[in-house]
This record gives sequence, structure tokens and C-alpha cells, in this order.
Amino acid sequence: MFSKNKVKAPVAKLKPNKSSIHGEERVDNYYWLRDKENPEVIEYLKSENEYTEAMMKHTEEFQKQLFEEMKERIKEDDISAPEKAGDYHYYFRMEKEKQYKKYFRKKLTDDTHEEPLLDVNELAKGHGYFKIGAFKVSPNHELLAYSVDTKGSEEFTIYIKNLVTGVILENRIKNAYYDLEWANDSQTFLYTVLDDSKRPFKLYYHKIETDPSNDQLIYHEKDDAYFLYLSKTRDQLYFVMSLKSNITSEIHYLKANNPEGNFSIVHPRQHKMEYYINHLHRKFVIRTNDRAKNFKLMTSPVENPSKENWKEWIPHRDSVLLRNFEVFENHLVLHEREEGLTKIRIIDLQTNEEHNVDFLEPVYTCEQLLEPIITPEFKSEVLRFNYTSLVTPKSVFDHNMNIRKKKLIKQEEILGDYNPEKYQTKRISAKTADEKSVYISLVHKKEIEKDGTNPLLLYGYGSYGYSIDPQFLSYRISLLDRGFIFAIAHIRGGSELGRKWYDKGKLLHKKNTFTDFIACAEHLIAEKYTSSEKLCIMGGSAGGLLMGAVTNMRPDLFKTVVTLVPFVDVINTMLDPKIPLTVIEYEEWGNPIEREFYDYMKSYSPYDNLERKNYPNMLITAGLNDPRVQYWEPAKLTAKLRSLKTDSNRLLLKTHMGEGHHGKSGRYDAIKETALYYAFILDSVGIKE
Repeated sequence: MFSKNKVKAPVAKLKPNKSSIHGEERVDNYYWLRDKENPEVIEYLKSENEYTEAMMKHTEEFQKQLFEEMKERIKEDDISAPEKAGDYHYYFRMEKEKQYKKYFRKKLTDDTHEEPLLDVNELAKGHGYFKIGAFKVSPNHELLAYSVDTKGSEEFTIYIKNLVTGVILENRIKNAYYDLEWANDSQTFLYTVLDDSKRPFKLYYHKIETDPSNDQLIYHEKDDAYFLYLSKTRDQLYFVMSLKSNITSEIHYLKANNPEGNFSIVHPRQHKMEYYINHLHRKFVIRTNDRAKNFKLMTSPVENPSKENWKEWIPHRDSVLLRNFEVFENHLVLHEREEGLTKIRIIDLQTNEEHNVDFLEPVYTCEQLLEPIITPEFKSEVLRFNYTSLVTPKSVFDHNMNIRKKKLIKQEEILGDYNPEKYQTKRISAKTADEKSVYISLVHKKEIEKDGTNPLLLYGYGSYGYSIDPQFLSYRISLLDRGFIFAIAHIRGGSELGRKWYDKGKLLHKKNTFTDFIACAEHLIAEKYTSSEKLCIMGGSAGGLLMGAVTNMRPDLFKTVVTLVPFVDVINTMLDPKIPLTVIEYEEWGNPIEREFYDYMKSYSPYDNLERKNYPNMLITAGLNDPRVQYWEPAKLTAKLRSLKTDSNRLLLKTHMGEGHHGKSGRYDAIKETALYYAFILDSVGIKE
């Protein structure tokens, strides 16, 4: 168990801030922690970091041991699967003792000459945090536009590198978001910028070698509930500008050969209707939920693509979620989800014959390449996709859509004695109070006995329709080999069982997310996979809301809680439209200005429901530059909980003072953070080495 270190816990000052809503006075004693320009705030956060370090000091050697074994499992010198585009293969390399990627390419006709594109390690020198956002090679393969974030604030600066001369051009574009797309002339590109609340809201046009201050504004999205996103169709013929809230979208398009032209609208925004487009053979292909909860596929003529001209192609199915689609010259690829599992269905556009890509494991994840280095070729007969499971390392497959055969191109190499045959993965289900079955994905060593003595880490998220699919993580072996069971609760709020599953875990149904998770925990105990004395839970961001809510509801059920950058101050955040993401989040949580939503939020908001009682061991993290969940939410939760808890269990807050939502950016730094979390979990259940 934890060391009986006598270091005194920090105590945050009480500075009551009073406000009123719906005739009710609200008093927030820790509102003052919102001002990071106040030296007292920084002093408090540093004191919490010092306390965490002191409380975890007895695990320092254990953390080093965990770090080394995690590091020893990864292939430090590694190379990605090459991606073909034009006359080149593009790829990146990781090198021993290096934190970041190095990007390269080779000509198809000369496999011996390697051309360096970007060494992120060199760029990152002198920065505690460094992240590449956009990485876009021009259509003629002569220029590279890339963007960097050095604070974790997700505010990027765009640079342009001449790949022929190796020179980085003088002009810089600041305050950009992730999205950037080249026009087909290879001399201009479009990009998005952020407003004061970190919302991408303007689209600009930039011509190489010109002053960015003269860049032409193309579009300004004035509605705070909408983000502006930019992409290109798979065949590279059109720019696609997507204006999107959480439940509504509106698409505009422009020929990529005419970047100075005017965008045209597909169909005006229609409340609660989403649609997304691509281009195929002079038609737009449209994925929409219009009278189709789980989405369907439509087509429309480019000349007049408005909704009245849409024709159904792939019909809606109640039991299958159409997650996404890809278009190739001769094939349509459908990424679907059925009974919680991801699937790939392929239709030959010449014959209309279809087939599914087959997978042998009972619990797995298959998905399209979400972040390719270069846009996959439209005319290819080969579909490249990622595959993984709780025991199978991340794998890249090429599937020939003509002969219907897949080929393993690259699999993450796990060094040491890892053998997937030593572990068992399966899926079980728990029953909720309203008679819903919630899937639980599990992995553990095969010799584990169901006798109630096993430590278990249960992970959950359950928001935004985002599904937590079973994936391999080499770090996790450090838990499994010490007798842990790892489990994922596929709770409502995600889309594991379609959009209805999501809808029943949001707004005025949000508490289903929490009761589903509790039902999963109770089922794992009842089935003797673990006990409340060995059950640890983990979640981050909106999954941190889950952690806070279930800990308030059933603190007796859990031994240890790890909650990363948690969204826990729900009402105060949703009452402040100046905070990044607040307005767009009304469609996920509701607007507390409306009494019905206020009362419902108040019934579960973790910060508002803390009580004077016993709580489990808790490790909480924050990012000082986090634009998604402001640092003060976990800080306020910690301060208030420390004043109320009646137990002697550990309560630790770790604030990343130079990072944001995603924590450390370097791969070794990220491993060290994981080692800290795992040491906290392992130590809490009495495992010392």
C-alpha cells in the first residue's frame, strides 16, 4: 500500500465567489483558481505538484523500472509503412533516444536515395512541448506546408519548406488550426484560423512568397456553435468546407483548380441534420442522418447538389452504423459498426458485387488510416487500413479489392518475450437497471482465476458518440504481467451500438453513462473477476467527467481512480460562453440557462456533488495550456475534495505546466507519464515491483 509519508497536503485558500441563477445563489470558494496570471494560482499548482512528487517518492525506483521495461518493449529504431503518392514513397522514421519523427521520401525509380523532408527533433530543440499539426505536400511534390504548436494550446504556426532547395520560406502564418489544403496549382493553399475561444472560424487563401497579412478572407463563420473545417475530396478535385456543430453540418465546395473562386453550398444547415461529402465520377457521395439515425449514403449531381436532388445509394439499417466511407475510382469502401464491432464492406463499382474484409479475432478494431502522411491515391485498387486487438499489436494491412485478399505490410514490433498466446481476450456484457446489455472488452493472462482476488483496471469514456475500441498498447503489458485484468466498458454516450446508444448517453440522458459504468463494475465483481478492494478505474477529458460522477455516486466501489484532464466543473463551464468549446457543447450537455438542464447538470456535476465522506485513492491531472478542459477544473476539484474527504486515501494533482490537453509530446516523456500513472495504480493495490 501507499507509503505513510507525513508531508502536509496543500490547502487552497477560500475566496468565495457568489453568483445567482434561476433564483438560486451559488457560492464557489475556488473560482479564483481560474486566473493563471495570478501568482497565487501558479504557486498553488506548483505546491500540488510538489506534494504529488513527495507522495510518490517511494515509487521512484518502481517508476524507473516501469519506464525501462516499457521502453524496452518498443522498437526504438523503426520505420513506418511507406505510402505511395505520385512518383514517391513517403514514410517516417523513429530513431533511438529521439523523441519525435523524422520524415523522408524516396522516388519509386530510385529506392537507394533517401530524401529528408523534416526532422521534428531538430525543430523541437529548446521547446518543452512540440507538436506537428498540418503536414501537407503540394501536388507537384515540391513544397511542404507544415504547422507547429509549442505550448499544447492547439494554436499552430504554419511554415512552408521548399523541398527542392531545402529552404524554409520566411513567411509565417500564426494562430492557425490543424486544417490546411493545397490548391492544384501547388502555389496556393487554404487554411483556417482561430478566434479568441480557440474555435476555427475563418478560412483564408495564401499564395506562396506573399505577405500573409494580405491573405484573402474566404469565409467567416459567425455562429459560435459551429466550427469551420477544411478538407479535399479523395480525387483531389474539390475543396470541402464543413461548417459543423455537434449535431448539424453544412457543406460548401470549390474546385481545387480554381482556389480564387467562390465556394458553392450543397445544402443549407438544417437543425439536427448532419451530412458529409466526397466526389466520385461527377457526383457527390453524401453520408447523412436525414431520416436515417445510423446514416445512409446518397448521391447528387455536382451541378445541382441540393437535398431535393439526393438519391439513395446505400440504405439506412437500424442495426448497423455507417461510420464513414471512402471512394476509389473503381470501389466504394464502407466503414461500419455492428454489434459493437468495426467492419469493412467493399463494393465493386464495375460489377456492384460486394464483400467484407474478414477478421478472425472475437474482439478487434479495424479502421481507415486516420492520419496518413500523404493522401492515399484515388486510382488505387488497394485499400490500406489499420488493425489491432487487445492482444494483437497495431498492424497495417493492404487489401486488394479486386482479388479480395489482404496482406500484412507492417506490424508494430514488440521486443522482449511478448507472446499473444499467453493472454486471453473476450467480450462479456453487463445488465443495467433498465435492462440494457453493456459490452465489456477484457484481456488478461490465461492463468487468471475468477476468484475475486485479481486487480482490474476498468476504462471508460462515453461521450460525443466516440467509441473506445479494443486496441493494443504495449505499455499495458506491465499491468497484465503483474496479474491485472484490463477492461473497457462500452457505455452509452459512445456509438458502439449505433447512434441511439449515443443519444441515450447525452443531454437529459447523460446519467445513463454513469450508471452503465457502475453496472459494468458491479458485474465484474459479481463474476469474481475482481473485488472493490482491487478495482481501479481510469478515464480522461469527458471520461474524467465519468470518473468524477461515478466516484461521487459509488466511492465504495473503487479502490483507485485515475482521471486525466477531467471535465468536472460542468455548470460553471457551461455558463461561460467565452471558454473554448462551451457554446458548441450545448448540444452535448445542454445549456444551464434553461432550468431543466441546470437542474439535471446539478444532479451529476462532479464538482457540485462532492460531499463530506470517504473517497478512493485519486490521481488527477491538468494541463496549464489546455484549450479543451481548462486547468482550473481539475485544480478546483482537487482543492474542494481535499477540504471535504474524510479518509486517509491519497489525493494527488499533477499539473503539466507547459503542456495542454494531450500531456507530454515526446514519446519518452509520454512513457514516463504512463509509468507514473501505473505506479500509482499498482502501489494502491499493494504491488511494489
